[in-house]
This record gives sequence, structure tokens and C-alpha cells, in this order.
Amino acid sequence: MKVLVIGSGGREHALVWKLAQSSQIQEMWCAPGNAGIAEELLTSGKKVECVNIGAEDLPNLLAFAQEKRLDLTVVGPDNPLALGIVDLFQLNGQRIWGPNQKAARFEASKGFSQSFMEKYGIPTARAGTFSDASEAKAFAASLGERCVVKADGLALGKGVLLCSSLSEANKAIDEMLVTRAFGNAGAVIVIQEFLEGMEISLHALCDGMTAKLFPTSQDHKRALDGDRGLNTGGMGCYSPAPFLDHTALAEVEKRILSPWLHGCASEGINFHGILYPGIMLTQEGPKVLEFNARFGDPETQVYLTRLENDLVDLLNASVDGGLDRIELKWSPMPSVCVVMASGGYPGSYMKGKPIKGLQQAARLPNVKVFHAGTARVGGEIVANGGRVLGVTAWAKSLAEARNVAYAAVGEIEFDGAHFRHDIAAKALGSASEQVDN
Repeated sequence: MKVLVIGSGGREHALVWKLAQSSQIQEMWCAPGNAGIAEELLTSGKKVECVNIGAEDLPNLLAFAQEKRLDLTVVGPDNPLALGIVDLFQLNGQRIWGPNQKAARFEASKGFSQSFMEKYGIPTARAGTFSDASEAKAFAASLGERCVVKADGLALGKGVLLCSSLSEANKAIDEMLVTRAFGNAGAVIVIQEFLEGMEISLHALCDGMTAKLFPTSQDHKRALDGDRGLNTGGMGCYSPAPFLDHTALAEVEKRILSPWLHGCASEGINFHGILYPGIMLTQEGPKVLEFNARFGDPETQVYLTRLENDLVDLLNASVDGGLDRIELKWSPMPSVCVVMASGGYPGSYMKGKPIKGLQQAARLPNVKVFHAGTARVGGEIVANGGRVLGVTAWAKSLAEARNVAYAAVGEIEFDGAHFRHDIAAKALGSASEQVDN
């Protein structure tokens, strides 16, 4: 097979790394890729090639797919899906994995997603959708002191503001609707009640008829230890998360996944790809915070280091159907990913800082350093984004995997690097437990 992966982050590096382990692939490209992806090897020993085409440059991506006569294109990020890359490729006879534009609305519009959940009885927060600031503020006041203000559209994982007072909510509303801090993504906003509980990530692979649930994982969205600071794209993750046993997971499938599938059938939504709901475990039971229509990042890094299936087989079944005949197989070994970010992220940050210690970290057993925002400049690999690396390790126990991941982090240096010290601490019994490096 000849395969193209679209994207340039840690999620895409993990996808490339896992796909490269399949003997079914003879050639693979990534557009635009990063410095780590460019070092991956196929089972034949041939290198994965990075192509200088942006993930949102749909015409040139299509032209490349046609020129290379690809067997499969794999879409990583949300923006190309929202722009309709799947529809464009299919219209031109190209085989592609990911939800079409109609199905991608589950992520591209939080207002649509909220209305869908309410219509089909999927448990979620009380919410309202607004384009008028005064109406939004009145609704926020009706929720009490705390609420969540979300940009309706895509905002790189940062368009969610957690407000602990009415003044914070009013400020967030003005930022989105009046000063347009998130551009067109915040022209419409969703305001939700603030749900209390433990937040976890779920993923389900779908083929339009069947949805196969992955094990649990837990992302760490806030920038600083103890879940403080601004929301980010994700500062670390681990799997499995111990907060849902098999019985509870079956209940989630019954209360969330089944009505979602029913709703898709009723609305004529043919969903092929990954559904990724963020779940809050409340006292009233699990509730959906929001839906995503692609692999999470850094969830992908911990899932694919645990996945024992050939990923090519899973993606083919997701595209063509027949997922009901495939059993997902997972390693019992827990996996932990610690994100190393540029100083200042998720605000402004400097690029071009040389990264040292990558080879030393890679020599540690059961460690994979996934590149997110990196580039090669001359003979050096440098930081080239907000989230720079996803340092991932797996071991017989969660505690051991966590220790190995932080040992690998300790081998890596670049100017201004910062990371959370408490990834997976909640699962190990103490939210304040930290690893010093």
C-alpha cells in the first residue's frame, strides 16, 4: 500500500509510527510532517518522506494523492475535516480515512453537537448557544457563579474558558463575541453549566454502522500542575484510567454511544473515523462535555503504544465497513505521555531553540519520543511549536510507566522547556503527587 498521513503534530507522528510497523505499507508520506516523522522507517527500511504541503491546502493534497496513486490517505487534524477534505477526495475517487464534512460538525460546531445530544437524550451539561453578548450574559447569570464559555468553532483546543465567577464569565463572553479573540470560531458561543467530577477521554472507532470503544484515558488540559493555568491542547495523558470499570464502561456505551449511533442514523450522518467524546464523571453519572471527530492529542500517543492490532486493518475496516468482525486488542501495559512545551505556551513563545538529549531519551527501554512542534535546521532539531515533544513510556504498572516517562523527560533539554510534573497522579492516589526533574 501507498499511504499519506496529513498533519504535523504528535498525533500524526504516533499514527505514522504505528502504520510504519505494518508490512502492508510499501511507501508512506506525511504532509507536512515534522523532524521526528522524517526519521521513521517502514518495515522495508525505507524512510517515511515529509512533503511540504500544509494540512489545509486541500487542492495540493488532492493533486499529490492523485500523482502518487495512493491507496489510503489518513487525516489527523480537525481543520481539514471541517473544510471537507474527505468529501473532496471521495468526489475525485480517492480513498481517505476520516469523517466527511457533515459528520465532522460534531467537532466543528459545539452548538450543533449540543443540540444533537439534547435531541437524542445523550447526557450532557445544561447549555445555551448565543451570538448576542447580552443574552449570553443573562444565561450565564442563570447558571450561578460558575460556567464554561466555549467558542462554537475550532480554536486549536484553546476556545474553552472555565469561569469561576460571573465577572469571569462576562469577560470571556466579551472576549469571544465582542473583541473576537478567537476570530470567526467565536462568532457563536456555547455556555454550559460547570460540571463537577473527574474528566476522562474516550475514543470509538466507527465505520458508519458499528462503533468500537477504546479503553479509557485521561488528558491533562491545563497548562500547570494541579490543573491550574490556561487550557491547552493537552499537556500529557495516560491509559488506562482507573475511574471506569468494565460495568461502568458498558453503561457509558449504552447511555452515550448507542443513542449517538441512533441519532446519526436518524440524521443521515455517515460517520467513518474516530469519535472522541470528553466525559465528566458526575454524581449523576457520566456526561459528555463535547465531541471531537478525530484522534485526541496526546491520547493517540498512549493508545497507539498499547494497540496490538495492525492499524492498517482497523483503518481499512473503518473506511469500508466490517468493523463488527474485528476485535480490538490492547496491551495490558499502561502508557504515559508527558508533553514538553515551549516557554510561554499556550500564549506566545519563541521558536528555533535547539533540542538536546533526544538520542539519550530514545535509548531508554519502552520509550518513544513523539515529535509535535519540531523542525530540522541544518544538523539540529529545534523547537518549532507550542507543544514540542510527547515523551511516552509504557511498563508493567502505571507507576513504573510514569517514572520511565519522567526519566526520559529528564534526558531532554531545550531553552524555556516546561512540562507538568503530575501526569497520571490522580490515578495513583494523589492529585498533588509530583515527580521532580
